[in-house]
Amino acid sequence: MRLDDGSTINCVLRGRSLAVACGDRVRVAPAAPGEGAIEALEPRGTLLFRSDAHRQKLLAANVTQVLGIVAPMPPYDDELVQRWIVAAESNGCRFALLANKRDLPGFAALGPRLDACRALGYAVVPLCAKGDAADLAPVQALVAGQRSVLVGQSGMGKSTLVNALLPGTQARVGEISGALRAGRHTTSETTLYALGPESWIVDSPGMKEFGLAHLSGAAIAQGFVDLRAFIGECRFRDCRHGSEPGCAVQAAVARGEVRPWRVALLQRLLAESERRERTWSRPAREPSRRA
Repeated sequence: MRLDDGSTINCVLRGRSLAVACGDRVRVAPAAPGEGAIEALEPRGTLLFRSDAHRQKLLAANVTQVLGIVAPMPPYDDELVQRWIVAAESNGCRFALLANKRDLPGFAALGPRLDACRALGYAVVPLCAKGDAADLAPVQALVAGQRSVLVGQSGMGKSTLVNALLPGTQARVGEISGALRAGRHTTSETTLYALGPESWIVDSPGMKEFGLAHLSGAAIAQGFVDLRAFIGECRFRDCRHGSEPGCAVQAAVARGEVRPWRVALLQRLLAESERRERTWSRPAREPSRRA
């Protein structure tokens, strides 16, 4: 735990009801020298986490920017990138996509996939985390003055990038499994690294999934910047943007103004949110009783 004066102490949670994330501001009661107890959380500005119908995992609090990182190897999931974007938008955070390992032969093939992100208005930064200062300069400009969280699948180079931005950090760097074409998990916990007095970057564990079931339907829809102008124009307020008459989103698809895969993703995310709502609102079963 880093205190306001820059010193650090080891802390324990006081009370099982507290759930603390990297980036949280907390009230600490001092104990023994170099130790303390977290008594309460200060109000959060933002909270980034992922969830499915049954559980959730906190990633970072009070972030201002989400940095997704991808690379040609191991292969990455385009839908995962879009989910990061929706999570960022739902928190009012800036999003940028870092395309790492541009020194690899397969990097050029990523062009159309990266362009899909650019077309939505998000910055895409090609780089080589193991490269020289010129490669890192655009990333340093992105993180300056920001409270960022770095998200990506295992093996994309998150920890390598943190080590390059902050020499001496010694974040654990993993290897790529050639047989599985997947990264090996080396960052097993979320870690915050200070960049300046008011800026930091959080390195999160590699993830294969990023559920958004905790978001409301309205929050999910607002995460699609290319659909915002149409969603409020549908004939029915509860339009599912499928076969309903008077759907402004489907009309935009027919005109070629919206890509069909974007609407399909929106529908999948809305379905996830509805499943979670049904699961959490279902009354608990009473224990059986014997006569």
